[in-house]
Amino acid sequence: MNKTINLYDKYVLNTYKRIPVVFVKGKGSYLWDDKGTKYLDFFPGWGVSGLGHCHPAVVSAIKKQSDRLLHMSNNYYNELQGRLAEIISKESFGGRVFFCNSGAEANEAAIKLVRKHGSKKGRYEIVTMVQSFHGRTLAAITATGQEKYHEGFRPLVPGFKYVRLGDIGALKAAINAKTAGIMLEPIQGEGGINLESKEYYHELRKICDQHGLLLVFDEVQTGMGRTGRMFCYQNYGVVPDVMTLAKCLGGGVPIGAMVVKNDISSVLGPGTHASTFGGNPLACAAAVAVFDTIRKQKLLKNAIDMGDCLKKKLKSLAEDFPVIRDIRGIGLMIGLELDRDGSDIVRKCMTKGLLINCTNEKVLRWMPALIVTKKEIDAAIGIFESVLKEM
Repeated sequence: MNKTINLYDKYVLNTYKRIPVVFVKGKGSYLWDDKGTKYLDFFPGWGVSGLGHCHPAVVSAIKKQSDRLLHMSNNYYNELQGRLAEIISKESFGGRVFFCNSGAEANEAAIKLVRKHGSKKGRYEIVTMVQSFHGRTLAAITATGQEKYHEGFRPLVPGFKYVRLGDIGALKAAINAKTAGIMLEPIQGEGGINLESKEYYHELRKICDQHGLLLVFDEVQTGMGRTGRMFCYQNYGVVPDVMTLAKCLGGGVPIGAMVVKNDISSVLGPGTHASTFGGNPLACAAAVAVFDTIRKQKLLKNAIDMGDCLKKKLKSLAEDFPVIRDIRGIGLMIGLELDRDGSDIVRKCMTKGLLINCTNEKVLRWMPALIVTKKEIDAAIGIFESVLKEM
């Protein structure tokens, strides 16, 4: 047995369904395992490596900062956290930022903010969506509208209601005097790359304004250029009150963020929320490099162009392979729905050197790095087509 896998079996808690391969190197859209086999990665780190593996700008920023200051307490000021907050604010809706370490932590902060905001009027309930996913902490899995994530963890946190994405009637019926906010992903990731029309998101904004509710967009997976805009909400022309970020924000370094509009930025004051490692200099240096790279290398345009290219090629395959039911998404966040379980296809693609993901049993997620090229897309499609032919 592989030495590394043996160590995992003995010493690492078994909370993941791991595939027996050990990766030792990454560069751009490629990974190499300990046997020297090369893989084309079209689902890099669950979207974390959105600039590709070990992007030179991010690596350089990390190296430079590691010689100066790795960590410091949030009781003091650090220049990089201030700079990163300014960038996020100016790239989004001009709000203020709280920093943490992950998407789940960012969503926990958002849940607390929504409850605190509604507390004076006795409001604490949050409406979320069926098939949503907001993280693995207790409040985050409660916010997640998928029963499978709730099993074994009851009693869950009270105060959450679930409605189906797109069902405005059910949403209105779920709102009452205790409702404090609505929380959703602008594109559901784990739920199967599900999204609605612009009109739907505008209606959500209208409902929140009418009832004095906060609208929270979980952009942990959709943010940072994934959909061809820096943040997905910009595709819809709807501005949330709260936005959460993580994954690609640090280009591979753990960091999360909650962005809030200025008029509610005082809701969480000193002592109401904190994160020991949140916004440390190393993570902020990496995140600043991610923003700079997206702009300098025009990766938003590349996400649109390459996303269109990838969808076009997948739709062409759909004409020849009836196993493909639907192709949907925006930019480089694409879901390909099958008429059967997709796990076997994922495994066979991997044996041929292509890494993709299957979620919600039948949806293959295609989320290559924003730096992906047409040549790499052609290679991925070639492998995928060969697997479909074999089946």
